[in-house]
Amino acid sequence: MHYELLYEDEHFLVVSKPAGMLTIPDRFGNKESLQAVLERKYGKIFVVHRLDRETSGVICFARNEAAHRHLSLQFEHHTADKFYLALLDGVLHHDEGEIDKPIGEHPVVAGKMAIVSSGKPSLTFYRALERFKRFTLAEALIKTGRTHQIRVHFQSIGYSLAVDALYGRRAAFYLSELKGKSYKTGKHAEEERPMMERTSLHSSRLRLEHPVTGERMEFLAPLPKDFAALLNQLRKWGSEPG
Repeated sequence: MHYELLYEDEHFLVVSKPAGMLTIPDRFGNKESLQAVLERKYGKIFVVHRLDRETSGVICFARNEAAHRHLSLQFEHHTADKFYLALLDGVLHHDEGEIDKPIGEHPVVAGKMAIVSSGKPSLTFYRALERFKRFTLAEALIKTGRTHQIRVHFQSIGYSLAVDALYGRRAAFYLSELKGKSYKTGKHAEEERPMMERTSLHSSRLRLEHPVTGERMEFLAPLPKDFAALLNQLRKWGSEPG
């Protein structure tokens, strides 16, 4: 898996992470990660924030301790803006809103998060960008960085991600779900392959201040092929008429 370099200087790096790649080594002993790949090229780097393994998109790393402190404080004080594109299950019934609900570990399921009164304060702003027959493309701006925040928050208002094995109702998305009876596989075709088999979430934009110059900067990560192809099929087969 290959990352896309979006920006580099002597203070920090901004890259677009592919879906399926860990940001940092996990607790199960999987050491191959975006951090490891970057360190082989750039030497020691410092983690500022993280993306879930299945989430694609823009992420930054500091290249020295001073830049790490400066960037980390921006995330801690919520002055860095993190925008995501999320394909939701269901037609969002309003154009925009906010979700202000505390998130903590699920009381029963290990590795899962939930809305719990004892959880950490968590704030997500969102707006609908495009509606389809049974799905919505939304943009989310998170002002806190809790584990699985967007996934948990959208599920809590009745719109889980369209593809999310942990919080949603499908682990993969198949074209046949859109085309229905008109979907036909060839006589000699293999079993239908999923269009997307990871969470339908993409870190699309990141706004922050340069750790040395203070310049306000914005970085954009284009949609990966699987996400873009699914949206194209939704526009073709799943759009509302007229």
